[in-house]
Amino acid sequence: MERLTSTSNPIARLGDTGLYILADLGRMALFLIYSFRGLFRRPFRFAELIKQIHFIGAGSFLVIFFTAISTGMVLGLQGYYSLHKFGAEGMLGSAVSLTLIMELGPVLTALMVAGRAGSAMCAELGIMRISEQIDALECMAIDPFRFFISPKFLAAIISIPLLTALFDVIGIAGGYISGVTLMGVNPGSYLDGMRTSVTNHDIQLGIIKSFVFALLVVWICSGRGYFVREIRSAGFGAESVSKVTTQAVVFSSISVLIFDYLLTAILL
Repeated sequence: MERLTSTSNPIARLGDTGLYILADLGRMALFLIYSFRGLFRRPFRFAELIKQIHFIGAGSFLVIFFTAISTGMVLGLQGYYSLHKFGAEGMLGSAVSLTLIMELGPVLTALMVAGRAGSAMCAELGIMRISEQIDALECMAIDPFRFFISPKFLAAIISIPLLTALFDVIGIAGGYISGVTLMGVNPGSYLDGMRTSVTNHDIQLGIIKSFVFALLVVWICSGRGYFVREIRSAGFGAESVSKVTTQAVVFSSISVLIFDYLLTAILL
């Protein structure tokens, strides 16, 4: 009787895929635990933290600025077009500010950082893994999480909420430019509508989302690069790094969108 292999038996293939997914989830869970544990192990690499904050935060400012100003101006134009039908142009400031603070600010900031900084983190760790630099650190009894990964986690958790706040401010200014300067909305009504409609709960929702999205982006992007050898669809060498980097950006972006809905449904 011929022995059925996992390539010829669909049930076996399904079981093999299920076991692989469970193992991958377990690796990523342990990766998250070890990364947070590395934050409390001494000596702490403060210089590396500053370097990562500069890379993730200051380095992403330009793309955040142009994304925010264009998003705010488009919201201002579309909001004016919609509100003008009902004679409610004075609510433009409320519509723009709430949309940015509660939804678009945290989501677009996380997506931009995932595309720019997250992909770079994944590629860096993937190259270090396939070139055996991480293995060399482990052979020298140096914790790679404390040395490389934990500073990235802390830097992302610090930088992304700050970038989100900048995104909100710049986007609201963009809405002011298009709504007040270009379309002629009363500036007092724009600012007063924003002031009266935005509550502390709305701001807190945006802050919570930015922290959760920061954790998702750095966790998925760093974890995919760190486990590049264990990802069976990645291949070998430079090809594996390119595939895993693409996978990391896709997975982190999808996770941000899914958790955006879940957090909105739970906290709104």
